[in-house]
Amino acid sequence: MKITVIGAGYVGLVTAVCLAEVGHQVLCAKKSKKKFEMLKKGISPIYEPGLSEMLQRNLKENRIDFTTDIKEAVNFSEAIFICVGTPTTREGKADLSQVEDAVSSIAEHMDSYKLIIEKSTVPVNTHLKIREMVQAETDLEFDVASNPEFLAEGTSVHNFMNPNRIIVGVDSDRARKIFQEIYEPFTSKGYPLLFTDIASAEIIKYASNAFLATKISYINMIADLCEKTGANIDDVAKGVGLDHRIGDKFLNAGLGYGGSCLPKDVNALIHTYNELGLDIGLLKETEKINQNRREIFYRQVEEILDEIEGSTITLWGLAFKPNTDDIRAAPAIDIARKLQDRGAKLKLYDPEAEDNFSLHLPENENVTYFQDKYEAVKGSHALLIITEWDEFKVSDLDKIKKLMASPNIIDGRNILNTELMAEKGFKYVSMGR
Repeated sequence: MKITVIGAGYVGLVTAVCLAEVGHQVLCAKKSKKKFEMLKKGISPIYEPGLSEMLQRNLKENRIDFTTDIKEAVNFSEAIFICVGTPTTREGKADLSQVEDAVSSIAEHMDSYKLIIEKSTVPVNTHLKIREMVQAETDLEFDVASNPEFLAEGTSVHNFMNPNRIIVGVDSDRARKIFQEIYEPFTSKGYPLLFTDIASAEIIKYASNAFLATKISYINMIADLCEKTGANIDDVAKGVGLDHRIGDKFLNAGLGYGGSCLPKDVNALIHTYNELGLDIGLLKETEKINQNRREIFYRQVEEILDEIEGSTITLWGLAFKPNTDDIRAAPAIDIARKLQDRGAKLKLYDPEAEDNFSLHLPENENVTYFQDKYEAVKGSHALLIITEWDEFKVSDLDKIKKLMASPNIIDGRNILNTELMAEKGFKYVSMGR
């Protein structure tokens, strides 16, 4: 069937390309003319494993196209996915301005029935505001629905094509039937499709991300206890994760969570609870623990070095997680800026995120970016591992030790073996071990 996607960021582009991959005819609307030209040529403006190849294949087979004409996009199909950004304001509230712009365009240009689908993460009951906006502009029939995304950057193509659940909030049979057709290629393979009311679907996304964030902060809280008592957080996490009621996912102690989803969604949910006069102490502590991880890590750097000022420090990993070039809310930003302010000379390396990171921390006489991880450690007094890229896990430790001015490694992701590091003669510090 024909499907419109408004927005071509992480969520929009993956949604558009994957829906085309399963046989739908997709038109994706993008405001930026520069990125529009890239997309038309099959060049993805974001790094995501498998996305470029899938984009080029579906362009070649004419199942996907792009436009900057919002009127064309609105009237291309009945089903319109809104996949635009909902960043957090300074007050912690979800900024819905991009969603509202998309809804206004739909209401202005629609010439027949439309199913307006919230794919962007929005606070509960946003669908009521969307309904009011459209009703104020047109008498044409329409439905509003919620179909939250559960994509993890770095694995988003795989997540979309192999969903552990598809959540759809609707309030009409017509909308339900359209979704059944959209997702038939997935349900026919046994992937579960759960229909709920719209408000419940909106909450499910926030509830899921908030739970994952809490799980991460919880294990980091336990890591602090391990560090004080001589226990090993790896063993503790493994023992806890073997309980099938808990599971071993998101029990990796370290620098905490970052990215575009968990920090944003936790803050937005806190704001919603505050607006409704509900207690949200648990999530406030979750966020507090997460932010404190960066300060704990920085103190470890201070302790292992005699002096920050004048030291040469290498950062391995700038993206908030591996297999992405996304640096939004990345721990590396806070850590690098603090080290720079203290007078350190920084040598930075990341397989994919250099271009994005350099917009926040431009190269200068004290900040240098490298294309090779070993070149980046030459003459360094400390190596900080910030992102758990696979290539860091299989590094030549003997080579690193010879290249460094001082064999100090502070591992913010616990990817190296403590016994091996001691055997190799490194002064090695990790999180909760």
